[in-house]
Amino acid sequence: MGVDYYNVLKVGKAATDDELKKAYRKLAMKWHPDKNPNNKKEAEAKFKQISEAYEVLSDPQKRAIYDQYGEEGLKGQVPPPGAAPAGFSNGGGQTAFRFNPRNAEDIFAEFFGGSTPFGMGGLGGRTGRSPFGDGMFGGFGGGTENVFRSFNEGASSSGPRKAPPLENKLPCTLEELYSGSTRKMKISRNIADASGKTIPVEEILTIDVKPGWKKGTKITFPEKGNEQLNVVPADLVFVIDERPHEVFKRDGNDLIITQKIPLADALTGYTVNLNTLDGRTLNIPINEIISPGYEKIVAKEGMPIAKEPGKRGNLRIKFDIKFPSRLNSEQKAGIKRILGGSG
Repeated sequence: MGVDYYNVLKVGKAATDDELKKAYRKLAMKWHPDKNPNNKKEAEAKFKQISEAYEVLSDPQKRAIYDQYGEEGLKGQVPPPGAAPAGFSNGGGQTAFRFNPRNAEDIFAEFFGGSTPFGMGGLGGRTGRSPFGDGMFGGFGGGTENVFRSFNEGASSSGPRKAPPLENKLPCTLEELYSGSTRKMKISRNIADASGKTIPVEEILTIDVKPGWKKGTKITFPEKGNEQLNVVPADLVFVIDERPHEVFKRDGNDLIITQKIPLADALTGYTVNLNTLDGRTLNIPINEIISPGYEKIVAKEGMPIAKEPGKRGNLRIKFDIKFPSRLNSEQKAGIKRILGGSG
């Protein structure tokens, strides 16, 4: 099977994207050649292998080929029969796939900004000092992505330019955003083979829509655009959109419904019956007088809060009171008799 990329990154074969990123960050910082001046040759070899392992395992397509056929199938000009996924064809009936590892420093720069760990100008007078071990990256905890973004925005790179991101709306029902769902998106793109010739391929991208996601949430698939000479492929970005719902309206983390009720029910009591977005039935008695503008709040029956698992917003019930269009003299007298003394 050649090199065991899972062993290189010290992760299991079921490792998630987050686990792969965490493993890469830790090992890349440890083995970067600039941090190992006394054993630079060994560090360069390990750093390159760590980067190559991450590049393969973080790409679902490359990872699938590697898992089935190993390093030879991944890097071979023509893998064994049936090795490449459907759509990889060189026009002659043979399937073909070639993996050319990217420059290890380029991958490192995408995580930490700059073309090298010393290429991040404007670090408060730290010119020439190594970022390793001075606490700059804070152990790569919760703030890692912000650190990367702030450094990368001002970083200069002599490498190929990157194509601008491609954004696509991903319409979701309120039910999907309430309970979560898995969406599979089929995309078509061009990839370049070893000779630079582009080959059309189709891929299936999986998006796990998390409960509570809001309109405008972005899911990014790095470099899934078309490949072309001297251009880094564009990132493919899906932007969550929310389909209108016939019963509920969303307001932040709250859900709102409006019930039409007769005036008599508004004065004498009413029970709201409704089906929730996850299929439950709620019966909510209203014992107060429902005057215009009245709103009933039912705690924790709103949308899930994405950043606070287990917590939900509220359900807010509004009322549209139907007043009678006319009353006969007997009805008027009855109402005066009943309500005449009320304030």
